[in-house]
Amino acid sequence: MAIGILTSGGDCAGMNPAIKKFVDYSFDKALKPYLIYDGLEGLIDGNIKEAKHSDVAGIIHEGGTRLRSSRSKRFFELKYRQQAYENLQKLGINRLVILGGDGSFRALKQFYDDFGVDFVGIPATIDNDIFGTDYCLGVDTALNMIRYATDAIRDTSASFKRACVVETMGRNCGYLALVSAATCGAEVCIIPELEYDLASLSKKLKKQLHEGRKYIVAVVAEGTNSTKKLVKWLEKDVGIETRATILGHTQRGGNPTVYDRLMATEFVIHAIDKLLSKESKDGLVVVYRDGEFKFVTIDYVNSQKFQIKKELLELASKMVG
Repeated sequence: MAIGILTSGGDCAGMNPAIKKFVDYSFDKALKPYLIYDGLEGLIDGNIKEAKHSDVAGIIHEGGTRLRSSRSKRFFELKYRQQAYENLQKLGINRLVILGGDGSFRALKQFYDDFGVDFVGIPATIDNDIFGTDYCLGVDTALNMIRYATDAIRDTSASFKRACVVETMGRNCGYLALVSAATCGAEVCIIPELEYDLASLSKKLKKQLHEGRKYIVAVVAEGTNSTKKLVKWLEKDVGIETRATILGHTQRGGNPTVYDRLMATEFVIHAIDKLLSKESKDGLVVVYRDGEFKFVTIDYVNSQKFQIKKELLELASKMVG
């Protein structure tokens, strides 16, 4: 039986460990694994190669994705999906594992509806914003990259009695900023999910500076578009010299953490086992929820917007006003 794997959308640490496990576990199950390069674009262009152990040897510690990725507009046209299907048919591939986000899952769901190619999606995005799962592959590594950078920035801020504004990724989800602020000891945390009171924060921070505070750490989610505003507020209102650091794509790179490597392994095993079972149909997503791996439909993933747990939001209560 032939089975393929591809990575789609934004890359993240953890994808390479997942690719390696996919190949190794496929051979364990007497399957013929194929690597699909360049995401959905690779499906269309037939950039598909039968995998060997040598293709994945030594990649478990690498960030990003050896298969590369893409965001494909062509795939949403039937003629290109037909071309992709024919490419798979030539190789006898009728089952796919895709690492990506909800957009990638929707694309393959349409592919399944058109041609019946079964698949299981693995949530892989540092934003951690996919509904139905508590955890997405790559999040732990991204948080550690943010932690490392924020700790370093704090060191130099303390040396000059400055404030630092650290902008994290996450699109419209504040998960990365919230967890980073809570675990890096930030004084300010600005995320889309919570209202903030700069007047209240200003009063509190001025008092702390008067009593001897030497620096201020503010973590802001990119989705708030508030980085420049915070710098101006800290300098003009709070009265402290301020520097901003936009971490950008450094958060997607780096060596995958132990946790992301382990999660990649377990996600892939569950995905392949489901594809080999008679229960797999209509395209499913393997999720990690309440400490267990489960399967949900694409419709379920798209039925609601991801929300940060109340318990986590409470961690930011003193950092917003």
